[in-house]
Amino acid sequence: MRRIKRIHFVGIGGSGMSGIAEVLHNQGYEISGSDIISSGVTERLVNIGIDIYIGHSIKNISDVDVVVVSSAIDPNNVEVVAALRERIPVIPRAEMLGELMRYRYGIAVAGTHGKTTTTSLIVSILSQARLDPTFVIGGLLNSTESNAKLGASRYIVAEADESDTSFLYLQPMVVVLTNIDRDHLNNYCGSLQKLKEAFLAFVHNLPFYGVVLACIDDPGVRSIIPDIKRPVLTYGFDADADIQAYGYTQHGDTSTFFVRSVSKKESLKIDLALPGRHNALNALASIAIAMDENVPNRDIIAGLASFQGVERRFEMHGTFSLGKGTILLIDDYGHHPTEVRETIKAIRDGWSKNRLVMVYQPHRYTRTFELFDQFIEVLSEVDYLILVDVYPAGEAYISGATSKDLYDKLSQHIQIDHVTEMNDVFDRLENILKAGDLLLTQGAGATAQLAADLTMNWAERRVIA
Repeated sequence: MRRIKRIHFVGIGGSGMSGIAEVLHNQGYEISGSDIISSGVTERLVNIGIDIYIGHSIKNISDVDVVVVSSAIDPNNVEVVAALRERIPVIPRAEMLGELMRYRYGIAVAGTHGKTTTTSLIVSILSQARLDPTFVIGGLLNSTESNAKLGASRYIVAEADESDTSFLYLQPMVVVLTNIDRDHLNNYCGSLQKLKEAFLAFVHNLPFYGVVLACIDDPGVRSIIPDIKRPVLTYGFDADADIQAYGYTQHGDTSTFFVRSVSKKESLKIDLALPGRHNALNALASIAIAMDENVPNRDIIAGLASFQGVERRFEMHGTFSLGKGTILLIDDYGHHPTEVRETIKAIRDGWSKNRLVMVYQPHRYTRTFELFDQFIEVLSEVDYLILVDVYPAGEAYISGATSKDLYDKLSQHIQIDHVTEMNDVFDRLENILKAGDLLLTQGAGATAQLAADLTMNWAERRVIA
């Protein structure tokens, strides 16, 4: 990009946008960005020297060479309209990520679920092996309090976003396929088959000497493997996997399992500070990458053992006193029925005697409408549910896809409250929680701040282990 010096990001507070902006800033480009509100993300960008504007204005794009937009930005945004009028290139976030990947050895993690955790685990192993990768992740690493870094090596590790087909801009050397599930089908004409075809098109962006690491346990991924015309290595618990996990056990918020490869005689024992078989699969994907890159076993084991997690991915906020006992607070970003089910299962396996109280806010009317019956099924698995009104994420209201609709069905099966505002949750919890409860705050919308606010409010009640 030799003609490009000044780059402006519209919607820079988004996790994907902020990471790309940070890497480009560290490469020496002059970066600016705008967003409608200040946040911890924008404040951190200011602290590293990036110009941030709160609010959108034509003035924000003066003298810039290119404008990068997230998929959440309205095409009629004043900065976008002005840039197009001035013949300033306006490109999607993924196209800029593709530029970062163009001259590096790109490892792209794709799939409906598990992208952020899997990407983070790959970074942890490569860093342990002193391979110093560049990375762009959709969540903050707890170890660095950052979601991006400009590394010194040829490696770049990033998430590939299928939600709007933008992953087709990427041309990596290695692709991880974690799973393919029904989500964002409004962008695929309501067709799961079209979603699968998009994943196939994406993996064929690989050069003929690239490789696909595919989770054979997932039915969606397994169904497209015969149509992949690139080298494929499979991973999973399945006996047919090229790289297989076995002997899985969970102890609270940690897990242990073993790994064997068809190409290596030695088995590895993996200790992971993450619960759930789904996280074991995420770790197995990172192990498959490491084995393909000839990372020593000792670095694989150490990189996973030292992994400190990602913000809002089964994040333990602590234990707090209540009456004559305690409660445990966990926060999780999952907002698809499959993700919520895996989180609940991990909790049941690790804390089988605790009552599970969940605060959940559905994310998007389209997702709630398309997966309504699945939400009813999975949310019925908790002991007490506080259901907050749908977080629309800019979408228009859809009849039959509201939290009240969910409440009417769920109230036939479980104890449940429905609140319209997140602020109403605090009073409800004071009346509901009992000693021994496990409180799970779940979702991608305003739920993001809830666990942090609860942790702050309960600071004097924290139990230090």
